[in-house]
Amino acid sequence: MSNAAPAALITRPSEDAGPLAEAVAQRGYRPLIEPLLHIVHRPGPPLRRDALQALLVTSANGVRALAARLGEGIAAWRDLPVFAVGEASALAARQAGFRGVRSAGGDVASLAALVAEQLDPNAGPLLHAAASQLAGDLAGTLARHGFTVEKQILYDALPAEALSPALAAEMRQGKVRVALFFSPRTAASFVKLAQTQLLSDCCAQIVALALSPAVAAILAPIAWRKLVVAEAPRQDALLAALDGV
Repeated sequence: MSNAAPAALITRPSEDAGPLAEAVAQRGYRPLIEPLLHIVHRPGPPLRRDALQALLVTSANGVRALAARLGEGIAAWRDLPVFAVGEASALAARQAGFRGVRSAGGDVASLAALVAEQLDPNAGPLLHAAASQLAGDLAGTLARHGFTVEKQILYDALPAEALSPALAAEMRQGKVRVALFFSPRTAASFVKLAQTQLLSDCCAQIVALALSPAVAAILAPIAWRKLVVAEAPRQDALLAALDGV
């Protein structure tokens, strides 16, 4: 794609950025992939399946970290039902070979509601493949429905230390037209780094697209050309917002 095309900033971790970059390019934008969180899998002892009745995943990175921890032993886990927060995490679970995958199609609250509707709290504990920092209180919400949730911290999402010189140059030259933000942590990382590197004023030319009101609230201190919130916390809804720019 020509460098004359308007640029779209993609702030997702590199493991998740590829399909989004393709969708952005199909809309005539030049994707700029700038991961603001870096995923690091944690080593640890083998996980025990025991009496688990289901797995809970709140990100595709959680699925990948679970698969890394299980290694070849994942084959013995693939018949467990998987309850995923959205389509991206559900797809990652299917790609990892899990057969019974259900997607809540939204956020942690909708995932908890789906689990409470379809599972019996007396049928065994649930394992949550989690990051060291979480959005929402999935375990607490499900505990109020009588469920036991075993939270396994399988990875860290480490914030970037700086915006790259290439992105800074594109921002100063006014080439970045839109920026897509999927989580409060990536939004907070961008705001902090843009302010630290004196790039905040460049955002006056950029339309920020936020996956949810919580993400938009973190982005609010920056004076964007426009701040748009997706109609639902899903990638397709965020891309629909991009179509409306």
